[in-house]
Amino acid sequence: MKDESLLNALKNAKSWPFEEARKILARVQSSGRDEVILETGYGPSGLPHIGTFGEVLRTTFVMNVFRRLSDIPARIIVFSDDMDGFRKVPSNVPNQDLLAQYLNKPLTDVPDPFGKYQSFAHHNNAMLRSFLDSFGFEYEFRSSTETYRSGKFNDHLIRILENYDSIMDIMLPSLREERQKTYSPFLPICRRTGRVLQVQIEEVRIDSRSVIYRDPDTGCLEEVSVLDGNCKLQWKADWGMRWAALGVDYEMNGKDLIDSFKLSSKICKAIGGTPPENMTYELFLDNEGKKISKSKGNGLSMDEWLRYAPSESLAYYMFQSPQRAKRLYFDVIPNAMDEYMGAISKFQSEDAEAKLDNPVYHIHNGNPPYYEGGLRFSTILNLVQSCNTSDDEVLMQFIQKYIGEVSDATATFMRKIAKFAVIYYNDFVAGSRVPALPDDAQKAALKALRDAISGMDESSTSDDFQNVVFKVGKQFYPGNTKAWFSTLYGVLFGAESGPKIGSFISLYGVTNMAKLIDERVTRASNKDEPKGSYF
Repeated sequence: MKDESLLNALKNAKSWPFEEARKILARVQSSGRDEVILETGYGPSGLPHIGTFGEVLRTTFVMNVFRRLSDIPARIIVFSDDMDGFRKVPSNVPNQDLLAQYLNKPLTDVPDPFGKYQSFAHHNNAMLRSFLDSFGFEYEFRSSTETYRSGKFNDHLIRILENYDSIMDIMLPSLREERQKTYSPFLPICRRTGRVLQVQIEEVRIDSRSVIYRDPDTGCLEEVSVLDGNCKLQWKADWGMRWAALGVDYEMNGKDLIDSFKLSSKICKAIGGTPPENMTYELFLDNEGKKISKSKGNGLSMDEWLRYAPSESLAYYMFQSPQRAKRLYFDVIPNAMDEYMGAISKFQSEDAEAKLDNPVYHIHNGNPPYYEGGLRFSTILNLVQSCNTSDDEVLMQFIQKYIGEVSDATATFMRKIAKFAVIYYNDFVAGSRVPALPDDAQKAALKALRDAISGMDESSTSDDFQNVVFKVGKQFYPGNTKAWFSTLYGVLFGAESGPKIGSFISLYGVTNMAKLIDERVTRASNKDEPKGSYF
């Protein structure tokens, strides 16, 4: 058993993984289960993507917390629906004419267009496992094809057959009238063509564990066993059956599957199972607020995010408010990095309960690293602009001066962040930020700031500099410091917001900052650029 003092500390944590884990704990305590199964599903018709990462990551957060609340073993099953029919030839793979010959066959019976694996599904399953392994996820992989064909689902397929009418009563009201005419939870695999058939079932034979259907090509009646992979279940029936067969205690799903989860839960109950505990997460939106679609490619890919920031920052973004819709686009990366780095800095000084609700506790499974210095990604981005350099070694000279003597881990991390900042700046910021031309009042305030910091020592702290910034702001912008900082960000960086100015001065240096202010104040007026504005 867990130490009682530890349990008392854990029970008050309010972050969502704790709430989800407590639901699982209540479930297994009442049922007497000696193991907990968490599941996440994967459709291997395409490659793993950022949504795959998010679902496995969030499920991992819940599993890790559950393990802290209980000694009951817990594991994650990543289930690949690789027995599904091959519906469409992807446009981004070779040998498309070859693949077109295998439409509607199970994905594990479709050749690998890359010629490396046993089938297209095996190829994509290998990519999934490699993808998950690269992030260190702990999981157990299951293949739908292997599980069906090995007979591991047979007992529960028989229950589906025995409760056929009840399941039809559950499903038919949810379908369009035309679809109702041919719907069946069983999809026969045609012995003649090997295709997964969506056909009307003419007769259910419980004694022989089989169904009768009419071959759509020959018109002949065919009998096929529902066991050993001779039939595949429609996915809602499959989902419910799988929960019962595998003993799944927890599975989360996107908002678009709320109704499907309800139907699958009813099917699970109809065959004697207990539906899993569940959390519905919101879907990510693109830059225009539209739902992200793999086929449209209107979102942000894993490779794209990881080009500009480490995976920990994406994990932070995934952790935050999973039940609230969020934009997933390039411009969210700097803020996610800032918040991640801020959470890392804050963690060390927090009390025990606050630490449990800090996202980095979950991202790093209770043992987050400590990076000294307190720098933020946005500060380094502005340093790239102010230094007018793409040389991360130049940036590191400023950074090392700012953070001083630090651990090797911190130095390595900051060097990595400097490289990311240069790439992000060159791809998204360079040329897009036009510093605003200050009006006379703004010039006076900026000159006063320059004069105030020029008399300060280079070794002054960021708080010392920040206090001077506020003092000047109160003098020239009484009661409106927000306008003062808008002036600073707009004139100095051509941005609407930015880093803590005191931290930036400490990083960039007093002499350099004074020169930057002089440069911005003395710029020749350009009638095409509106003074005091950068919108």
